[in-house]
Amino acid sequence: MPGKKRAYVSVYNKDGIVEFCRYLVEYGYEIIATQGTMKVLSEAGLPVLSAHDLTKFPEPLGGIVRAVNPSIYMGIIANRLPKDQLAELGDKNIVPIELVVINLYPFKSDMEAGVPFSEAASHIDSGGVALLDTAAKYYMSTVAVCDPEDYDRVLCDLAAGAIPEDERKYFMYKAFDCTASYDALVSQYLSHQLRIPFPKNLTVTFEKAQDMRYGENPHQRAAVYREPLLKEGSLARARQLAGPVLTYNSINDANTALELIKEFDEPASVVCKHRVPCSAGVGENVYDAFVIAGEADPMHCKGGIIAINGVVDARLASVLGGLEAETVLAVGFTPEAMAELRFNSSLILLEMPDIRSKVQFSTFDMQKIYGGMLVQTYDTSASPVARCVTKRKPTEREIRALKLNYKVAKHARSSAIVLGRETGTVAIGSGQTNRLNALRIALTLAEAPKGCVLASDFDLPDTECVELCHKAGITGIIQTGSSDEEIISLCDKYKIAMLYTDERHFKN
Repeated sequence: MPGKKRAYVSVYNKDGIVEFCRYLVEYGYEIIATQGTMKVLSEAGLPVLSAHDLTKFPEPLGGIVRAVNPSIYMGIIANRLPKDQLAELGDKNIVPIELVVINLYPFKSDMEAGVPFSEAASHIDSGGVALLDTAAKYYMSTVAVCDPEDYDRVLCDLAAGAIPEDERKYFMYKAFDCTASYDALVSQYLSHQLRIPFPKNLTVTFEKAQDMRYGENPHQRAAVYREPLLKEGSLARARQLAGPVLTYNSINDANTALELIKEFDEPASVVCKHRVPCSAGVGENVYDAFVIAGEADPMHCKGGIIAINGVVDARLASVLGGLEAETVLAVGFTPEAMAELRFNSSLILLEMPDIRSKVQFSTFDMQKIYGGMLVQTYDTSASPVARCVTKRKPTEREIRALKLNYKVAKHARSSAIVLGRETGTVAIGSGQTNRLNALRIALTLAEAPKGCVLASDFDLPDTECVELCHKAGITGIIQTGSSDEEIISLCDKYKIAMLYTDERHFKN
């Protein structure tokens, strides 16, 4: 049997493949390639053998079954066989393959393009997956290369004389990681197509977007990953325009702001800190909305995440630049705004044109627990259906105020109390063990609560809450669940309109 080394090459992504194979030839490799790859290499003047010449079998159906051939599989495992079996392979014209270079058909592109299911299914690269898995399994004799970014790494190893065992294990890992994520992507696509909310086995895959500066604490490492199927409205796909490298906390906090800003279709601005909403405002334009939100934040956005569902212009940038905010997340920033904000080197600017995109069916709300995972659908419910239980009905202004502030209560940490007006919040009390304390905190933070409404993510526990509301000048209440008759009677006495909704929006 000839002693020449061989590389089997079949790549969809042909970036860098010509230069890579040129060096392989210099290092003594014979290149065996499938039809499309062979065409590119031959046109570049490289000596290349057709896979057909190796298998003695044509490439029917456009080559979709070329990999399903014993010559390829046996060639991959040949170097692991004893001499008598190698001799048997030689009689059958099967030669060992030391290097398998494959990258898979981009099934994800079909999903993104929205092609018909039958067409997408026909493009699942099962043959490429099988060859990569086989080569990876026999890592000590055959190296599997699935990522063009690893071409230089392979060449450096070959230049040093050999591919060491640790490197072979690395390429083994890369191959199995590639095929596992590929299969998981297909599984996710199918569960989405069939609208299966909770599969028996939750097999998901994520792509790393970037490494974080540090985790929740400086001694922790962290990275952010994105869902391949989710293309719109994800913070993991936001583009950073300025500021230092993101941290785990800055992404986590910004996501809270993002989820809240998605509640508004009109121009809006929200401020969040430590995954807790601080304020929200709406207006005729995003500048007016931000002014309202900024006034409601007692710390004036210091250290906060500001989300704006519009474009930041020079006027708004002149205000933002003087704040000690950590991050501004917006649809975009005008050149004039960037010129204004570039002097604040510590301010992170995230551009997200699809910030208003709503949550898609294909994604889950996941919370890792020790040894497991909590999975639920996202709370995407729109404005709740509420009924008035008091003698006085809320005015149109109060209804608008109740709806707006209930949206904020939905995203505040429970127990949550939100005080506000029709244009935005005035104060928020959240993260408490009972609503009476949350109400007291909100009233303490509110500089002028008179004429405000109150939104609660659950029913008020006792009459003391109503007494505090009356004393502060609260005119309307919306809450999840019902209170007893004594509380309703007290609201009637003070002419406070009270609305019930049966839809709960508890957030832990």
